[in-house]
Amino acid sequence: MSGARRKGATDNESYAGGGMGMDVAPELDIDVLLDDPQTRIVVCCGSGGVGKTTTAAALGVRAAERGRKVVVLTIDPARRLAQSMGIDALDNIPRRVEGVGDGDGGELHAMMLDMKRTFDEFVEAHADPERARAILANPFYQSLSAGFAGTQEYMAMEKLGQLRARDEWDLIIVDTPPSRSALDFLDAPKRLGSFLDGKFIKVLMAPAKVGGKAGMKFLNVGVSMMTGTVSKVLGGQLMRDVQTFAAAMDTMFGGFRTRAEATYRLLQAPGTAFLVVAAPERDALREAAYFVERLAADQMPLAGLVLNRVHGSGAEQLSAERALAAAEILSLTGDPADPADPDDALANAAEGSDPAKNDAGAENLADGGFVDPPSGNAQARNPSAADPDVSPTSADSSAERLAAGLLRLHAERMQVLGREQRTHDRFTALHPEVPVAQVAALPGDVHDLAGLRAIGDRLSVPLERTKRAG
Repeated sequence: MSGARRKGATDNESYAGGGMGMDVAPELDIDVLLDDPQTRIVVCCGSGGVGKTTTAAALGVRAAERGRKVVVLTIDPARRLAQSMGIDALDNIPRRVEGVGDGDGGELHAMMLDMKRTFDEFVEAHADPERARAILANPFYQSLSAGFAGTQEYMAMEKLGQLRARDEWDLIIVDTPPSRSALDFLDAPKRLGSFLDGKFIKVLMAPAKVGGKAGMKFLNVGVSMMTGTVSKVLGGQLMRDVQTFAAAMDTMFGGFRTRAEATYRLLQAPGTAFLVVAAPERDALREAAYFVERLAADQMPLAGLVLNRVHGSGAEQLSAERALAAAEILSLTGDPADPADPDDALANAAEGSDPAKNDAGAENLADGGFVDPPSGNAQARNPSAADPDVSPTSADSSAERLAAGLLRLHAERMQVLGREQRTHDRFTALHPEVPVAQVAALPGDVHDLAGLRAIGDRLSVPLERTKRAG
């Protein structure tokens, strides 16, 4: 398979250390993907905590403002996503996001998967009213629909199938459930379908299917030994609940596996595009590599990798080593009795000098920063010019400590950049065919539509151009 690990390589070998810039990944053009009318489904997948939900929402906003009619299906229960879209709360019904796409012919709708409600809708759609009521009231079904392993992933795909069948939107963006394993999203629907359509459930259904004396005889001879043993382990009442559930669901079991297989084929269709979302960290990119390899093995259409929270610097030509060396030289030229400390230097710079001697200067500073009033006041910028007690030597020492502190901060930033680049290069060396969109880190969290638009802008503009513009 293309892009697989080299034989004998370990995870640590793949993601720790190594040179920079060995391979250059092709650039992922998000706008081309979103503008293509053949793109009907975009699936954002990846490990937890890498900005997957925010990426899905930002893609929805950008697509709607480029003329697409979009619905974003999220699994994240966090209220901040609804708030960022100006919606009080998201639920199992698509809600229109106001103020997005109005002037461009597009629309944005958003919804949050209600796992149990989606399961209930499935039952109500495939069973007559009396049988549906019996199923919904069954204690085993209530436990199954609320938290059985794989139910969330299965219902996410069930909801995707429902949205696609309605054909009300020309683009569906799916934020996949946060999974401990990269394989859960693809495997869980099959596992649940196989369980509900499996031999164990069919054996439990046998007494209800056969019925009458023959049924009782079959139960006594063939099933009673197995059910008796299971009852001792699970409890008699739970066993009866499972049997009642199985009998009520008899006509629906085949549908679970059929629908799971249909959704699986939908994910493989040409109109679907997978975006693997990651952060420039070793564990996140290792998980992303698993996703890439699994998607390729299952013949899922991979559009590329979105690398979130990538740090940059406006002075990358100054290396961490040179910055630390310069900071050391400045520290040595300062007062030997008062070793330069970066934190002290920054604190002193913020204060100007002794606060008790500079109250008048502080009053002349605007809220936004060091701005002199029209009348002019040099005290805040040059304490020694206004205060005879502050010597030029002391002012020079404070400036040197400030410069040394800033150089050390820059060195730390450059070291972070180096680690991120090496980790990215390792991924690119393993998967050189995967297009990458690097998203420059924002200074704060996204909490409104403006923040989602900013993420969309960063998704569509290569990182190098973003840094130059900044």
